[in-house]
Amino acid sequence: MAAEVSDPPRSDGTDAAAEATQPVPAVDGPGRIRWLLHWTLPGCWGAVLFAALSFTPSLLPRGGFVQGLVCGITAAIGYGLGVLAAWLWRAFADREARVPTRSSWRVFLLVAAVLLVVSFALGQYWQHEIRALMGVTEYNVALVVASPVVAVFFFALFLLTGRGIRWVYRRVAHLLARVFGRRAAAATGWVLVSVAVGFLVSGVLLDGLVTAMDEAFSVRNGITEEGVTQPSTGLRSGGPGSLVPWDSLGREGRTFAGSGPTASDIATIVHHPAEEPIRIYAGLDSAADAEQRAALAVDDLQRAGGFQRANLLVLTTTGSGWVDPALVAPFEYLGGGDAATVAIQYSYLPSWLSFLVDQTKAREAGRALFDAVYERWSTLPANQRPKLFVGGESLGTFGGETAFSGEYDLRNRTAGTVFAGPPNFNTLFRDFSDHRDPGSPEIQPVYKNGRTVRFATDAGSSLPPAAQPWEGTRVLYLMHPSDPIVWWTPHLLLTEPDWIGEAAGKDVLPQMFWMPFVTFWQVSADLPFSTGVPPGHGHKYTTEYVDGWYAVMRPSGFTPADLTALRSAISALG
Repeated sequence: MAAEVSDPPRSDGTDAAAEATQPVPAVDGPGRIRWLLHWTLPGCWGAVLFAALSFTPSLLPRGGFVQGLVCGITAAIGYGLGVLAAWLWRAFADREARVPTRSSWRVFLLVAAVLLVVSFALGQYWQHEIRALMGVTEYNVALVVASPVVAVFFFALFLLTGRGIRWVYRRVAHLLARVFGRRAAAATGWVLVSVAVGFLVSGVLLDGLVTAMDEAFSVRNGITEEGVTQPSTGLRSGGPGSLVPWDSLGREGRTFAGSGPTASDIATIVHHPAEEPIRIYAGLDSAADAEQRAALAVDDLQRAGGFQRANLLVLTTTGSGWVDPALVAPFEYLGGGDAATVAIQYSYLPSWLSFLVDQTKAREAGRALFDAVYERWSTLPANQRPKLFVGGESLGTFGGETAFSGEYDLRNRTAGTVFAGPPNFNTLFRDFSDHRDPGSPEIQPVYKNGRTVRFATDAGSSLPPAAQPWEGTRVLYLMHPSDPIVWWTPHLLLTEPDWIGEAAGKDVLPQMFWMPFVTFWQVSADLPFSTGVPPGHGHKYTTEYVDGWYAVMRPSGFTPADLTALRSAISALG
């Protein structure tokens, strides 16, 4: 917890271990209020300093509520670190705590007021600059004005929670002191309370929250989006003759199977007769587990004639089973409709929450689906197999990667791959980035001279290294410089990543810099809002898929005007 985790000596010189052996007086009425409102000067300095730093820019524009949340949590961390630093200083100096003078408090209040006002003003300026970079026009003045109140609320909440935990520790240590020695009781009490809090947060609160949200979103999974109707063609799951019942597809599965470009839509772009694309999907209610859903989807794919199409895409969904229409439609257009796509659902939770708690399910689904498709595909005569592609967005890239051991496996078992917005913990993504060629930046790494795997912050421009050949299977990662999904990692707490020290990306402010603890909470706060920005920024990928699939599939007959028209069609999908 961000509050006084170190349990420093009190102003009367009594340390925590000694106090644990003394009776803990009942504190009621005004005395309890004074205890709750007690502040230490070192803690206050830490809180103000960290609160000021919380206004520095992050990856995405922040509304007033989010800024208040970040400020409050960061200030609570700063308070705890300030208390800890003072305690360590006194321990090494071998002296007792001193009561701050009135003049010390006056200096603090004056400096704090000036520092917070200046940092708040700079923060608003930086937020204006970020909005200008991304073309964001929304600005809620009322929430900005209310942000200090939000900050105080969360600061107080975390600080009082920390003090509550410390109070429990003292009570436990006091009881143990009747059996053990004073120091053993203090150490044992702290261990017991720490373990209990860990189990409570991870076991009861977190699991309970995830279960409750899973149940809530399972209800949403039964809803069908307005305008989505059951397919009248057997080329879609849920349609006539399909092995997957329409009602079992789930909300996102029904949207995927019941929408998409028609043969006439595709013919308008490609200027010749096109085929109707095949879309196959199995929802959570379609079968008991990931392996059975994958087997069912592959059976339905074969029934619909998916293995007779020229292009076959194995797609790992995001957490809720969502398939970005902007990811699939360009694949179908560029293939002239002679394409099939297969996907399965593995969770009810939305993408950003699945990103944090559903990684195992994504791994199982990605591996099970590709292995099931590949097993059936590999039995076909070599000259009758469709080109086998892999795709995914966000957590779908994590699941998609798990079917492969590395670059050679991707190259040998697929015809091409497009992954967009890969989470920072992706195994292959991290391996390619960490072992990038010397001199290439983390924001757009070059791996093995770009022979198979390449990275694009702007797929419409050249993909480095532009002068090198890109033969055979092509694997492309799309990643915006401002995408928090790509850059978030627990290591941000104490380690500066390379990408922050490099030249800023096209939609990231050069003023952004790394700070222990602070940057972690700033990027963490960006995660839930990563898609709430215009296309081309954050975690919002749309027309980039046109250029990405065009680079990977290398279709013939498309002119620059055709690609422009296709980008317009994909942009209209939202």
